[in-house]
Amino acid sequence: MDLSYRPHDYFWANRRGIQLTSAIKGARRGAAYQAALDTGEDFDPIYAEPEYLPDQDPHEVEIARIVIRSTTRDVTCVYAAPQGKRIAYRIVDEYGGDTLSGPDRLISNKPLTLGALRSFFLTGWDLLQVLDYNGEYWDYNEDQVLDFIVEASSDFYPAFGQAVMRKVQRWLSAKQRSLRNQRRREAA
Repeated sequence: MDLSYRPHDYFWANRRGIQLTSAIKGARRGAAYQAALDTGEDFDPIYAEPEYLPDQDPHEVEIARIVIRSTTRDVTCVYAAPQGKRIAYRIVDEYGGDTLSGPDRLISNKPLTLGALRSFFLTGWDLLQVLDYNGEYWDYNEDQVLDFIVEASSDFYPAFGQAVMRKVQRWLSAKQRSLRNQRRREAA
């Protein structure tokens, strides 16, 4: 995995009138659209209707998303839009920004590297904090923690999901070590 990977352009599909899977709001709807593309079957337009994510501005595209296995299967995304010769980014959630915990806007001169995207996303929306909160109930069991992340994907960064999972696995290993040490101290 190359964290220095940088796509050439985010906006090529918009300029050509091509709808990417990421343009479909809602994880289930996006999956249904992708399945229709994969099989060549007709796509039911009902799946293209919006769900709870904020609407994208006319020139804005979704460049990454993370879906968690919460009760409502929450989705958090990074949108990007051209802004003159620069690119403006924003992190959006399905709760009007209530789940965001850090800077949720960024401007760059060119597309972000994979590492910069992951850092921006996970700083603005603290996935590790979400996992920590829920991990208590699972005693930080690796399978359950990792299963809580339904999807980490990007139409522009093929290794985005792998980059997110690597960060989560490092955090989880450190958390499990800390818990083992704490239990040893308590037992002594």
